[in-house]
Amino acid sequence: MEKLIRITTIPISIEKLLENQLFFMKDYYDVKAISSDKENLERVGKLQEVSVYPVEMTRKITPWQDLKALWKLYRYFRKEQPLIVHTHTPKAGTIGMIASKLAGVPHRLHTVAGLPLLETKGNKRKLLNLVEKTTYACASKIYPNSNGLKNIITQEGFCKPEKIKIIANGSSNGINTQIFNPEIVSNEDQLHLKKKLGIAPTDFVFIYVGRLTGDKGINELLLVFQKIAMEFKNTKLLLVGFFETNLDPLQKDTLSEIKNNAQVIHVPFQNDVRPYYAISDVLVFPSYREGFPNAILEAGAMGLPTIASDINGCNEIIEDQKNGILIPPKDTEALFTAMKKVILDPSFRSHLKHNARPMILSRFEQIVVWEALLAEYKNLESHVS
Repeated sequence: MEKLIRITTIPISIEKLLENQLFFMKDYYDVKAISSDKENLERVGKLQEVSVYPVEMTRKITPWQDLKALWKLYRYFRKEQPLIVHTHTPKAGTIGMIASKLAGVPHRLHTVAGLPLLETKGNKRKLLNLVEKTTYACASKIYPNSNGLKNIITQEGFCKPEKIKIIANGSSNGINTQIFNPEIVSNEDQLHLKKKLGIAPTDFVFIYVGRLTGDKGINELLLVFQKIAMEFKNTKLLLVGFFETNLDPLQKDTLSEIKNNAQVIHVPFQNDVRPYYAISDVLVFPSYREGFPNAILEAGAMGLPTIASDINGCNEIIEDQKNGILIPPKDTEALFTAMKKVILDPSFRSHLKHNARPMILSRFEQIVVWEALLAEYKNLESHVS
């Protein structure tokens, strides 16, 4: 059986962003997973039933640690002789692609699920552009997980268009619509969770799921919700996710609002987020930049419409006024108008909700994405880059 190595910077990306994909691939390849954090990686490896190899990687610019990781990966690839190395996330992509190129791996694949550099300027932007170009130069194939990302990569001149391909309709992993199904969470469980969180049966609930950072639009969201909460006393904002205090911390006023506004409820990262979608009415996702956001797929599969930024990825899942509302990123006035509209117009909200799940089912079912990626791997087997 040919060897397939999948690499992410941190194990949660294997566990959540690529959930069960490695388990599916192990029937066709000898799959090995590489990531940081040995303890969590081993736990994820057991869940996916694949062998693992820990390599410490950071999400920041850390040249010395990056060189150590690069050397460790190079030696491992030389020893293992994999047919395919497939990387995800920026740091794992850069180190993994350079190491696999140096080690002579035939197929070096990198999935692009977002470009953090888009929100960067000056010398740091120039450095990140160089890093991105280096990653793509070492890869034999680049898989953006949205058409918008494909266009950005081409426009920025990061690599030749013939190297780029989108798998299926986009998304890194699709969505399992049998698992993300509104019928799975009982009314009794919903009532219990609402009671636990202090949500009244008549409350209107906006939900956000993801990292609580500046570039996810959380500062703007809290600024807008402050106005919404004053005008509509029976609304709640449910934030599900963890704070990133190192990379992109929230403003002090935002943190204060989360802590002190009784209509804002924060819960940490959840292994099972379905009950939280089930007790909510609308997903709000005002991000500045995305690849292909899983939260919008999950919410849609759970029957929720979404208010999202009109940016790549988001606007490939949401059709404005059909299964959600698209707004310009960083536009607090547009966000306020959209949130107010879904509260005040039940028939419009019902229209969006009616379309939400069918539009996910028809385009992003998980097994379709997995089989398309497997077909890509099999096609590569007969070619050597």
